[in-house]
Amino acid sequence: MECEHQQENLVRCNCTYEPCSRKGTCCLCLQYHRRMDELPACYFSAADERIYDRSVSRFLRSR
Repeated sequence: MECEHQQENLVRCNCTYEPCSRKGTCCLCLQYHRRMDELPACYFSAADERIYDRSVSRFLRSR
């Protein structure tokens, strides 16, 4: 899927999971994480993102 905003999105994307094929394509990232009952990296601080626990409970604990 082509995203006309992918390069712009990549500038703001804080995901450090390198093999991710959805980086910069936010709609695909959101769909994926929603199916997994998770939130994408952009919801987390840099320190919390590096833990790779994308669960809603982790997000709530980090607030």
